[in-house]
Amino acid sequence: MMRLIIFGPPGAGKGTQASRIAARYGIPAISTGDIFRANIKNETPLGLQVKEILAAGGYVSDDITNAIVADRLAQEDCVPGFLLDGYPRTSDQVYALDTVLAERGGELDAVLELTVDEDEVVGRLLRRAQTEGRADDTEEVIRERLAIYRRETAPLAAIYLERGLLVQVDGEGEIDEVSERIGAALDTRQH
Repeated sequence: MMRLIIFGPPGAGKGTQASRIAARYGIPAISTGDIFRANIKNETPLGLQVKEILAAGGYVSDDITNAIVADRLAQEDCVPGFLLDGYPRTSDQVYALDTVLAERGGELDAVLELTVDEDEVVGRLLRRAQTEGRADDTEEVIRERLAIYRRETAPLAAIYLERGLLVQVDGEGEIDEVSERIGAALDTRQH
């Protein structure tokens, strides 16, 4: 049983590592962004609502996001555990997740934070922008996204650090090296 959260700045390699962690522990990697995109693509009532919010340049509210995550965690494949990527993003979401887990008689095992030097992340994202043709990913835009991440996520790291759940792992280096560091850190949590 492994109930995890992964976070780190944009470009830290969360998506890559999330799929590896999920495979290692036989748990689903749940990305709120993926859930939103799937709902938009399938034009579900939720998807249409989210599409409208995003088209207007807004953020999807905590209420909607919390409801989506609660619904997803209630699904059968989450019984052995899960890995959340992109959630929680606010302290209100942290407490909403606490409530959902408490209702199911569970709690988090660890909160994994991938730490990467800011200039390293900027370089990675600029390279990704070139290979994937993301013209809007300029250095200025990337640095602003990093500033927002620091502002919004640093307080969450502090909450989980206080609870003894935060596990910081160096996210720099080869993908396999980072995976090994994560595995070693989580194995110590499990025992």
